[in-house]
Amino acid sequence: MFMDVQTGGDVPRMKWGWHYLAWAGIPLVIGLALARYAGPELPAAAAVAAKADAVVGSDWAHHLASPLGLFLLQLLVLLVVAKGAGALLKRLGQPAVIGEMAAGLMMGPLVLGSLLPDLHGALFPASSLGPLGMLSQLGVLMFLLVAGAELDLGGLRGRRRFAFTVSHAGIAVPFVLGVLLAIWLYPEHGPQGVGFTAFALFVGISLSITAFPVLLRILADRGITHTPLGQTAIACAALGDATAWCLLALIVAAAQATGWVPASLSLLCVVVFVALMLGVVKPWFSRQVIRAGSEGRWLLGVLLLSLASALVTEVLGIHALFGAFAAGVAVSSNAQLRTLLIEKVEPFAVTLLLPLFFAMTGLRMRADALQASDLLLCAVVIAVATLGKLFGTWSAARSAGMPNQEAWKLGALMNTRGLMELIVLNLGYELGFLGDRLFAVLVIMALVTTAMTGPLLSAMEGRKARG
Repeated sequence: MFMDVQTGGDVPRMKWGWHYLAWAGIPLVIGLALARYAGPELPAAAAVAAKADAVVGSDWAHHLASPLGLFLLQLLVLLVVAKGAGALLKRLGQPAVIGEMAAGLMMGPLVLGSLLPDLHGALFPASSLGPLGMLSQLGVLMFLLVAGAELDLGGLRGRRRFAFTVSHAGIAVPFVLGVLLAIWLYPEHGPQGVGFTAFALFVGISLSITAFPVLLRILADRGITHTPLGQTAIACAALGDATAWCLLALIVAAAQATGWVPASLSLLCVVVFVALMLGVVKPWFSRQVIRAGSEGRWLLGVLLLSLASALVTEVLGIHALFGAFAAGVAVSSNAQLRTLLIEKVEPFAVTLLLPLFFAMTGLRMRADALQASDLLLCAVVIAVATLGKLFGTWSAARSAGMPNQEAWKLGALMNTRGLMELIVLNLGYELGFLGDRLFAVLVIMALVTTAMTGPLLSAMEGRKARG
């Protein structure tokens, strides 16, 4: 607030700002206009103004084309498009993250690059993608830290046996189907230098992932988080995610190593690292009490732990993502720290950094990545992935005594892949397990299977109401 000299009362800051614009800004504009359009009698002033316009325009273009200027422009465009698409999809009854994922793909060569190649080339030149890629990786590390913290495996008491049976059946069936599918895919889509075993294992695990964080949001949007079905789905997805990520770490470690001895050593190091995180670090965190005023120090400590763990797993050859996820799982035993991460880290990662990851996924796709013949491939991959999750989960749930309708709903929920699937696919693409065409097909599969979760549940509920 500022003091009004005449009345002695308070004048709102905004009102003072308008007064300033009126008394200082308007004369300045008038003076510039006179200098610019003074007429024949002031030719020198007009020439100076024209030259100033040219210089200013050149400076603006120079600053915009600078690495920082271009990076800020990219960030602004990607956030606006991603959040706009997310808001649109949310109004259509879908989780906002699906719109953000789709927006990231649309900004790449496959859509924007095909429709407006000049605009795409100006916005995303190849030389500018390095900073975007590094920042997006940081966003994924922070997201996986929070995702690991949300995996409260200690909260599975009473449902552990059921969750273990159903979640592992929901992984095993699509995994086997994926390996069988890889026999058909490998001759045409197996990358040069990648053996069939590594390729088949990676395709199998790609079809087995369930997106635990996206599942939580779908349950919350439908208001069924605290129902028996919602709690069962959370338990199955939590245990299934932990198992799938352990399998993926072992597959990557084995595939990256050359020969049996390095592969065995890598696997042994992975097992030792996981044992230390679960057997030493996690119990230590569970005993800690976070006192008021010390939250900042604890948050810093957890972030340092996640970065150190990410560095360790990167050095071990299984990628930094696993270390961040393991650090989150270690923290999950402390409810205070888990809440602190969800409140402080997740909003920043989800709001600002993850749209960059979606964009980088889209930017990795070449304009000619998908061909007309790949439409059949997309349909086959989506069908295999969906049937594997639905049948695997349904059959195990029914054998454990779950009612038929609820078992089908659980299968539909486990078919949610979302962001976790994109993370796995980007990892496979970086490591050379996936070629351009199959990468694009699997990304589309991740979007479609996630988007169909809500409609599938609604159709099942409608059928039950009619029955």
